[in-house]
Amino acid sequence: MNILVIGGGGREHALVWKLKQSPRVEKIWCAPGNGGIARDAECVTIDAGDVAGLVAFAEKKLPDLTVVGPELPLVDGIGDAFRERGWAIVGPSKLAAQLEGSKIFSKEFLLRHRIPTAKMYGSFDSAKDAYSALPNLTFPVVIKADGLCAGKGVLVAQDFEQARYFIERVMEKNELGAGGRRILLEAGLEGDELSFIIVTDGKRYAPLVPARDHKRLLDGNQGPNTGGMGAYSTDALLPEELRTSIVASVLEPTLAGLADQGTPYQGFLYIGLMLGPCGPQVLEFNCRLGDPETQAIVARMDFDLAEVLQNVASGRLVASKLRWKPGASACVVLASGGYPGKFQTGKPVDGLASAEQIAGVKVLHAGTKRVGNEIVTSGGRVLGVTAVGPTLGAALGSAYAAAEKIRFDRMHYRKDIGRQGNTLRATGS
Repeated sequence: MNILVIGGGGREHALVWKLKQSPRVEKIWCAPGNGGIARDAECVTIDAGDVAGLVAFAEKKLPDLTVVGPELPLVDGIGDAFRERGWAIVGPSKLAAQLEGSKIFSKEFLLRHRIPTAKMYGSFDSAKDAYSALPNLTFPVVIKADGLCAGKGVLVAQDFEQARYFIERVMEKNELGAGGRRILLEAGLEGDELSFIIVTDGKRYAPLVPARDHKRLLDGNQGPNTGGMGAYSTDALLPEELRTSIVASVLEPTLAGLADQGTPYQGFLYIGLMLGPCGPQVLEFNCRLGDPETQAIVARMDFDLAEVLQNVASGRLVASKLRWKPGASACVVLASGGYPGKFQTGKPVDGLASAEQIAGVKVLHAGTKRVGNEIVTSGGRVLGVTAVGPTLGAALGSAYAAAEKIRFDRMHYRKDIGRQGNTLRATGS
């Protein structure tokens, strides 16, 4: 098999790393890739959002399978473009990808199919109307920009002034571009968050091992939201009672609802859940794997990922083929100084070889590039130091020991990933 992986972050490095282990795989291209991926695949200088450029590349190379990492090409219809040409691809149609591409589409879908979610206060296409609604709401209020905003389109507003300022920035100052032309207001939820991710061929599905992300920049879940500062996976995170509840109340109604409206879902589906007093409630859908959850999940895979994804693309998923390493995994993100705000790039990265000498550790690259024989920073989230172990404590210990061996100017990371590694219950209480 020759495989094309689309994307250039830590999620894509994890996928490339695992796909390369398959005896079925002869060659991997990655568009655009990064400094670490370049060791495992041929990087192609095509932006992940350039659907026309990716189609043109595939017409020349004819990959046997394409795996899409980020959301933008999926929302822009790369799944349809490839399938129309008879090419195997893992990823939903453009319409099904609107579960992530439009928060309003997603919310209306959830309400229409009676899938548990937060109360919707309304959707608005003018700042004036949104301002008028605020005095009648109970805070905290969740404000969501409708479109894709690179992880910056959601605010949990604690009071009127916070809400008004965010709406002004999004709708009047246009800070988020087209993604912020419409907004959604909904009730805030309390509880524990959980990432529940599946892979499906459109008819059959298989859940992946559970993972939990850490969105806030600083220890103790303080500071601004980020793309994710770390993640961990352990089976204890999702007891059977809770899994059964999620499948019955959320997952199967979602897949059935998509099929009923003529848009059966194929690919990875990420369901962000809040586990509170009312049971599992949907916070968001993503039409792809999460990042950095993917790094923790891939580290526990004990199966041929290329074979499974080829079966997904051809509508022949066999759920029993997904086998998992026991124990736990953890991913600690090393970030550039200033992230998620302004940051500098081009900082040399040292200590990578020493870090990977620790048993069970794999350093997955996100924001790096290769300059000659040197790896330098090129993004906000630079590396995902990922480790497996017989227990969550062991995995975290290895990941942090490896992180301490890596250096680049103004590097920072959270020191408390996985410390809330308690078992969740169906109520989340």
